Amino acid sequence: MSLKRSAATLLFLLFNGSLIAQAGYWQQRAEYEMEIDMNVETHRFDGTQKLTYYNNSPETLDKVFYHLYFNAFQPGSMMDVRSRTIDDPDRRIRDRIYHLEPDQTGYQLIKSLKQNGKTVSYQVSGSILEVTLNEPISPGKKAVFEMKFEAQVPVQIRRNGRNNKEGIDYSMAQWYPKMCEFDIEGWHANPYIGREFHGVWGEFDVTINIDSAYTVAATGYLLGEARPAGRFRSWRFKAPRVHDFVWAADPDYRQITVKGPNDVDLHFFFQPTDSATIANWEALPEKAIQCMEIMNRDFGVYPYKQFSTIQGGDGGMEYPMATLISGEISFAALVSVTVHEMLHNWYQGVLATNEALYPWMDEGFTSYAQNRILKEIWEQGQDNPHLEDYARYIRSKELGYVEPLGTHADHYTRNASYSVAAYTQGALVCTQLEYIMGEEAFLKGMRTYFGEWGFKHPTPRDFKRVMERTSGLELDWFFEYWTRLNRDLDYAVTAIESPGDTATVYVKNTGAMPMPLDIEIEFNDGSVEHHYVPIKMMWGQRELAEGEIAHPAWPWTFPNYAFRVPLNGKVIKQVQIDPRHFTVDMDRTNNIFPRETELPEEEILFKR
Repeated sequence: MSLKRSAATLLFLLFNGSLIAQAGYWQQRAEYEMEIDMNVETHRFDGTQKLTYYNNSPETLDKVFYHLYFNAFQPGSMMDVRSRTIDDPDRRIRDRIYHLEPDQTGYQLIKSLKQNGKTVSYQVSGSILEVTLNEPISPGKKAVFEMKFEAQVPVQIRRNGRNNKEGIDYSMAQWYPKMCEFDIEGWHANPYIGREFHGVWGEFDVTINIDSAYTVAATGYLLGEARPAGRFRSWRFKAPRVHDFVWAADPDYRQITVKGPNDVDLHFFFQPTDSATIANWEALPEKAIQCMEIMNRDFGVYPYKQFSTIQGGDGGMEYPMATLISGEISFAALVSVTVHEMLHNWYQGVLATNEALYPWMDEGFTSYAQNRILKEIWEQGQDNPHLEDYARYIRSKELGYVEPLGTHADHYTRNASYSVAAYTQGALVCTQLEYIMGEEAFLKGMRTYFGEWGFKHPTPRDFKRVMERTSGLELDWFFEYWTRLNRDLDYAVTAIESPGDTATVYVKNTGAMPMPLDIEIEFNDGSVEHHYVPIKMMWGQRELAEGEIAHPAWPWTFPNYAFRVPLNGKVIKQVQIDPRHFTVDMDRTNNIFPRETELPEEEILFKR
């Protein structure tokens, strides 16, 4: 490539925001212009889509792929079969797709498709559209795709659809033909089985023409007032720097708008069915403001000027700048689901890791932050807000539901295994890193991660490197043992010897995973000492608390360890490993010494 052409390509990529500080990084870009005419009697709509697609990769593309998500809601689809054959089917789906009548199914029908003004050939396979290009798209070049399509909105089964159990007419997620992501690992043309999503960063300019009785809530910014157009009203939204677009519509929506932190407009759309629902939604904005304030402080500042919480009637599901949630629930549940889905706008909306490959980096990080925030919102005094996650993981381990975190989201053998991995194991990545790094360093690392990798689809490696640089510690061992190997952690205090004025505490690694140890020693006079034992392969240690005593690093191949404690005339009453319960120790009965049950004799004494 000539120097002149290299410079031109560099300018093009910089203009499109695809080059960042990480050497060699690139990402694709998509600009959508769409308009649909929604028929609320047939639940069908006709749409046009102009998609400008920028190939910022080093490869020449001779084909592209689109998602046609609505096609999954047809009898015999991969989602249908999976839902009917998995050992523990999602109770919301089961065999519902199989029994849909033709006017209840979903579909996206491509009527015409052109590339740069010329018709292209394509084929549909379930929920994926494969397009063979007339003109390959070279690195640094773009193509314009013009499409006409028709769609039928399915009865709400999962996430999207019409006429859900709470009476919301339309929850419109995954409603348009969406370009699949192409990145350093190639195309991600995954059929829609029911799990998570991955999308191309870009901009959306969307016009929705719908019966004038309806109120529409959506991703992005509403451009002026909705315009009358005969019996329709025309709603136009623009959304910059997002990877998806969701909308919902109902004739009975009531809207509340308040100012949030940094002049963010917080919108709330709900159906005022009864006094309890109205009271809950009217009280919700205060808690949402608190949530955003805490997230901005601890994890990074929300970058948009709008966020919408929309009653969609099916649990909760996150989308950029908006979320669909159930609305007719208790106030505590409403706050909890609102907090969880709002936080996704940091970890799915802005960071946007490939959720199909690493759902734990979205769901897990969101769950961790949710635990912290709900503790602060409700002013709970509990020291560790993550105890339920630890208990859930241990129960799941005992039931055999735990699978490696590297499993693709669609390929877990059980729905329960996916849930444990994405939500619980993912949250415990954060809790244990907080334990290893210290809270202050961990939160600094999370803010750095958000600042450096926002809008860039980070991977576990990118996250690990940020946390290593922030803490000054080597963390390969932790990610190896926790995210790849699923090894059990179990430490025990095995003995205390105190022949004179110095005691020796003996500790044993009875599990298969190393971990630094926080150890609390209580004396007979009520005083307490805190001791810290790093592991050698960290090549460092976290910052010590005032008065905390550090000991030499423990090599991981040594099963036993001992350290000395000056008594100064006192007697040790109790020694406890990890008193705050921040590690996933599978057996806490042996974390405390002395204890009621006797250990086998061979485990009690250890001499160097």
